[in-house]
Amino acid sequence: MSATTRLKFIDTQNSQFFATVKRNVDQYFKENNISKNANALMIFKSIFFFGGVWVFYGLILSQHYSLLAMLFLAMAMGVFKAASAFNISHDAMHGSYSSKEWVNNLLAYTFNILGANISVWVVSHNIVHHTFTNIEDHDEDLIVAPGLIRLTAGDKKSKIQRFQHLYAFFLYGFASLSWVLRKDYMKMFQDKIGQHVTNHYTTRDYVELFVYKAINYTIFIVIPLVVLDITWWQFLIGFVAMHFAMGFTLGLVFQLAHVVEETSFPATNEAGNIEEAWAVHQMCTTANFGMDSFVTSFICGGLNFQVEHHLFPKVCHIHYPAISKIVKETAESMNVPYLYNDTFFTALHSHYQVLKKYSLEAA
Repeated sequence: MSATTRLKFIDTQNSQFFATVKRNVDQYFKENNISKNANALMIFKSIFFFGGVWVFYGLILSQHYSLLAMLFLAMAMGVFKAASAFNISHDAMHGSYSSKEWVNNLLAYTFNILGANISVWVVSHNIVHHTFTNIEDHDEDLIVAPGLIRLTAGDKKSKIQRFQHLYAFFLYGFASLSWVLRKDYMKMFQDKIGQHVTNHYTTRDYVELFVYKAINYTIFIVIPLVVLDITWWQFLIGFVAMHFAMGFTLGLVFQLAHVVEETSFPATNEAGNIEEAWAVHQMCTTANFGMDSFVTSFICGGLNFQVEHHLFPKVCHIHYPAISKIVKETAESMNVPYLYNDTFFTALHSHYQVLKKYSLEAA
């Protein structure tokens, strides 16, 4: 699949950055005789998070716990669902989990079971977001809650945005509900995602959208309502709490990688192009966080190493901590930006500052 948008990256500086950093990273894997795909730790993480989803699910259905305990189990399941998407589905859909295509394809279906859709994600994320990162009217990841949250200078202003730094994080919690119940349907049936024309979906794609949505609704709505001895409104509270925990986790990690004080939002020139090499553009629009934290990396599935992910999406995220040193040294030696926040919380504060900046500019 190829984007039909006319936007091009014009390398006016004749940058050698990507060729150099790719050679250095390839050399690392070759010299150490290491596969670019999953290792034992990656497999353990996959079992831990995806298995954890079903452990929490089984504990809830067992009804051996109080309603309050079941609520916390539902929220824990939501966090583990997000972590499963980070750690398994994401790598599989990029083809980096395994060198075997059938393994990647099989593991990618965990995404559908979790409630999202592979076909829509591959277009909106792998193609559009990874190519046109932080470019308005192209990267739809910048569209979070139109009219309510303003993340770029080009976003339409509204008076309520004066308070967006106070309510934005709450709205992030609804990302999963929107994804499962609305977003995938909307994106599969709209004409374009960003400026990418979506005319390539097959009959199988449409069938899988509805079949796997039905499977997800059966697992997480129908079965609990039938099995659990609770009222409909008690179920609704638990269902929303699960998705809120999942959406909050997803929303935070996505925002901290691209919408922080250090990242840029490049404008196109008069011809509608970006006057920069694609790889350098990625370095200016992407930021890491918590690089020294094993816990952050373990949970986030390497998405805290977003710089390395955007440059090397075909490399399994389990290797990002190691190759980040190579990428950083190469970038610094060639005067290319390497953006990062020391911890998750400094990145969180930086994102808050962006929200506050645009709240002050609201009408």
